[in-house]
Amino acid sequence: MPEIDFNSDLGEGFSIYRAGDDQAILPHLTSANIACGFHAGDSRTMRATVALAATLGVAVGAHPGFDDLQGFGRRRMTLSADEVYELVVYQVGALSGFTAAANIELRHVKPHGALYNLAAIHPQTADAICSAIKDINPALMLFGLSGSALVTAGEKQGLKVVKEVFADRSYQEDGTLTPRGKPGAMIESVHEAIDQVLNMIHLGEVRTLQGVWTPVKAHTLCIHGDQPGAVAFASAIRQALIREGVILKRPEYRDHREQLPG
Repeated sequence: MPEIDFNSDLGEGFSIYRAGDDQAILPHLTSANIACGFHAGDSRTMRATVALAATLGVAVGAHPGFDDLQGFGRRRMTLSADEVYELVVYQVGALSGFTAAANIELRHVKPHGALYNLAAIHPQTADAICSAIKDINPALMLFGLSGSALVTAGEKQGLKVVKEVFADRSYQEDGTLTPRGKPGAMIESVHEAIDQVLNMIHLGEVRTLQGVWTPVKAHTLCIHGDQPGAVAFASAIRQALIREGVILKRPEYRDHREQLPG
């Protein structure tokens, strides 16, 4: 029977502001990508989201983005490879403090927004992200867009790569996501989203916005927690996967540092 992880980007409020209903969506998930304070999130939201995920048995990952709170990390920034490396180390380090305090493992890293999309097509950015992850903990898994430069970089550096597909985003012919500013970028129909998800899992391909089928590998499925109706989307997709006999399961993780002589 096919297996897939089900993830969402959470903890994206800060101070008195909220983005999405994390408490309602988390029970539907197997993994959570938690914002680390640059594009969204702060110390309080990180702590609270980690605690909630731990209570529900949802795997926790870091969700680092560009340092762009005003633009929610969705505006591309021109940074050197060193700067990308440093912002990833800084943010993953921040969240790992909260997972350690909660006595749970930080299991994966998934870049956010413009950083994620840039890494999908820009090998130097992808390499810098992967180097940062590897230097922090080589056992951390990398969540990256299926077929992207980020996936390639992670595999070359020996990381465990979890190839990601999206339920609520449309695709271009080259396998990238349709930019958010373009018509049709977001899939608003739950029935259309379910059809796309099942095609990606069972057939290994997705119908692009241009009507062409392109191959994908589906190890983890993402739904955006900040979009309107996200909780209903997550519930409907989870139910559809279960009906189809798909097993919802977080990726296997093992901390290689446990095996080092001490």
